[in-house]
Parts: sequence; C-alpha cells; structure tokens
Amino acid sequence: MAPIPAELLTGYNFFLRLDIGTNDSDGYFLECQGFKRTQDVIEICEVTSQKWGSASKGKAVITKVPGNAKSGNINLRKGLSNSKDFWKWFEEVETGKWAKKREFISLSIYDQAATEQARFELAGAWPTSYKIADFNANSHEIEIEELEIAFEEFKRVK
Repeated sequence: MAPIPAELLTGYNFFLRLDIGTNDSDGYFLECQGFKRTQDVIEICEVTSQKWGSASKGKAVITKVPGNAKSGNINLRKGLSNSKDFWKWFEEVETGKWAKKREFISLSIYDQAATEQARFELAGAWPTSYKIADFNANSHEIEIEELEIAFEEFKRVK
C-alpha cells in the first residue's frame, strides 16, 4: 500500500482509498457519488375467492416479492496527479480489452487518523468514463480527475 499523503490526514475529515486488484495505484479520493445497490420489486396479482364490495368477482390481492439486484455506477473525484493508472485502465477497456480489465476492487473509507472505518468490495468493475475538469489558467483551484466505474455487485466487508 502506498503511503498516505499528509494533506489527506491534516486537511480532511475522511478520505477514500480505491485498490484495483493487486495494483498499488494512486487511489486516494475525497469524493464518491452514486454508490447504490437496489433490488427490483415484482408485483404478483392474484384474485381470491373473497367477494369485494357488491361485485360478484373475487378480490385482487397484490404481493410484492424481491427481483433482480442492480448496482449503480460510482463517480470518484480527486486532485489531478502524475499517475496515469486510471487513464490506462480506461484506455484498455476502450480499446477492446474490457474482458481482461474487469477488476475486483475495494473501496475503503478512512478517518483522519488513517484508521479504516468501512470497506466495500466490488466485483466485475470497469471504468465507463474518465474526465478531467475544465482547465483555467487564472483559477487557483486544483484540477480534478474524475473516474466513473460500473460494477456488477458489491458487499460491505467492514
């Protein structure tokens, strides 16, 4: 694991670390959006023999059961660095190597003391979008690198 940059420990309340397979990449992030897992709802409608009001027909009863689970995409943002690891990962997927580049990744949340507070494992992950924020030479803002990752399933392990 690469050393944790000091500015993460002193300037923020928490930070995220993304580990891709066994790659020791530059994976420290300060923002994560879209981390979502949902389950479809299937409605089954049955007609019972019970009378409904003054009608001579049975009463319709709807039962809801769980269907397929779905994962959303996550968007991770961080300050632009010299590392090209995420760009290379995106580029390999873009050039047709997506089957080999679907990764098992873990996303850990650390507190200011660099203690891991939570960890999620994501299977079948691959980058769908790579973005660099607009550049403005007059601005004093740091340039932002953004990575959107699709995944098939996740579980919370800590």
